Amino acid sequence: MTDTTTRVAVLVGSLRADSLNRRIAEILKAEAPAGVELDIVDGLDQVPFYNEDIDGASAPAAATALRERVASADRVLAVTPEYNGTMPAVLNNAIDWISRPYGAGAIVGKPFGVIGATPTPYGGKWAHGDTARSAGIAGAIVVEDVTVSQPAVDVDPTTDPEVRAKLLAALGTLVEFAPAASAA
Repeated sequence: MTDTTTRVAVLVGSLRADSLNRRIAEILKAEAPAGVELDIVDGLDQVPFYNEDIDGASAPAAATALRERVASADRVLAVTPEYNGTMPAVLNNAIDWISRPYGAGAIVGKPFGVIGATPTPYGGKWAHGDTARSAGIAGAIVVEDVTVSQPAVDVDPTTDPEVRAKLLAALGTLVEFAPAASAA
């Protein structure tokens, strides 16, 4: 029997236990469609800043665990706020680790999406753009139709039915995405 479960590694850009974006990730995990399993990758705060001097055969255990969890996933979803007009350092660092070794990192060839909410009128669009660009440079296949930058000024993204539907639809788009066959 073939396993038809689609595994999605979720990288949350906020370290706060009760962050809005962590709550969004938890909601998506709980409400994921049948056959979809979300793995919220915890411990990003334990991964040291990327440094080629400590990478390699004896890479830190937290970095190795991050790579293994992303490598075992079929898709990667970043759920992130925006800090000072860009992605949080912890998310940038995670992408740095999973992009190595260059051309063969855990993120290479994986469909990737980014969503999130911020208490601003822009919803984190700059962070989401930077995250998508960085993941694409790292070798991921960025699925543009997944990006949701949700303002959380006049709406609670965790309880508003329209916003929740939009976030679940983005997850569905990521899961259903089929990379184009490469030309021979």
